[in-house]
Amino acid sequence: SSPSPAYTLASGDKMPIIAYGTFRSNPGEVGPAVIEALKAGYRHLDLAHVYGNEEEIGKALKQAFDEGIVTREELFITGKLWNSDHDVDIVPQAAAHSLNNLQLDYFDLYLIHFPVCWKHTGLATPGWGASELGDTSLIDTWRAMEDLVEKGVCKNIGVSNYPMMLIHDLVTQAKIQPACNQIEVHAYYQRESLVNYCLSRNICVSAHTPLGGGVLNSETWDAPIPLKDAIILDIAKNHGKSPAQVLLRSLLQRGIVILPKSVKPHRMAENKDILDFSLTEAEMKRIATMDKYVSYKTNPNPRSSFLGGPDCFSVAGTDIFD
Repeated sequence: SSPSPAYTLASGDKMPIIAYGTFRSNPGEVGPAVIEALKAGYRHLDLAHVYGNEEEIGKALKQAFDEGIVTREELFITGKLWNSDHDVDIVPQAAAHSLNNLQLDYFDLYLIHFPVCWKHTGLATPGWGASELGDTSLIDTWRAMEDLVEKGVCKNIGVSNYPMMLIHDLVTQAKIQPACNQIEVHAYYQRESLVNYCLSRNICVSAHTPLGGGVLNSETWDAPIPLKDAIILDIAKNHGKSPAQVLLRSLLQRGIVILPKSVKPHRMAENKDILDFSLTEAEMKRIATMDKYVSYKTNPNPRSSFLGGPDCFSVAGTDIFD
């Protein structure tokens, strides 16, 4: 299977526009899934320390390199700095810890996972539960990220889950501009202002939940999902494509990089098979009418992590986006 086309970042580096996401991948299944994804042609892997699967992915990558499935140079690897690793002296240690887990020498892209600093809980034990707010500012963390670029540890740096005014604030202060903002964006939460702002500043937008959370969100929270929306079902039928393929294609046509997730080989192939058709302007306008202007918090807002701690400010925890 051939690799997907690429988005050219501000640095000139090429980021494949279809990535393989590793969130919600269970131990024992993520390693084989990464191998299958590489065989299916995925060359962009989206990882994060807090997912707890870096070591297993590292073993899979070594296997892929040893077996000649792919070379390191052919891959684009994204990693993420967790909330409890924001302190300036911890940032380089956290990056090194993740790279050691992954058996890699550098990240192609390294992101601040959430715009919030928690007190450090140890490199091997990323904080979750009774979380306490730290005292390192986001711009100080960013300066430490910039040092990683200068030292060759990361080729590009960016952010994740940054709303409009925070990303603009960063743009006004950054010496090295953010290459990417990875956000919740899908047919039910289209975020036109944020997406278009980022693109106007040559900041790549990547969608960590391009299907709106999928069936798992529907089953867990009884949440409506775009996959079952009548508009998507109708457009899919017209093209002979699946609802997932229509949703993914619509994001690509907005200039957004997509990070679909599945451990099933046939779904991996389906999620990548979206370059042989286009949605019409009328179809894109129909999808635009689906926007509900509300976050489905499909990459879980770390709200509940504050429960039981001194910085818990509601019965549900603390919503950092309030």
